[in-house]
Amino acid sequence: MTTVRFQADADLKQAIVTGTIRREPNIDFQSANTAGLEGKTDKEVLAIAALQEKILVTHDRKTMPVEFAEFIMSQTSSGVLIISQNMPISDAIEALILIWEASTAEEWINQIMSLPL
Repeated sequence: MTTVRFQADADLKQAIVTGTIRREPNIDFQSANTAGLEGKTDKEVLAIAALQEKILVTHDRKTMPVEFAEFIMSQTSSGVLIISQNMPISDAIEALILIWEASTAEEWINQIMSLPL
């Protein structure tokens, strides 16, 4: 069983990444800046997250679900979490910590979920 790891998409509020790491320093949550995702297509971002075996965390409800569906037809994804722009940052942080604590990376393979539930 592998621990869940996260990759922030370029559109994800940085406060979610910072707050999650501040609350739980052991979480592996890479920022979009660190991963060099700025200007990359959804397909490229999905490939980078998959290569690093990280769940992609994004706010992109418009294009990401379609791109994800196409991506998993030919490749394996570590999963995608779409967090609503309207979800309070503190709630998003709590949800990510809960996912990290209560699930394994294997459970997220080729899965997409929106938060809040």
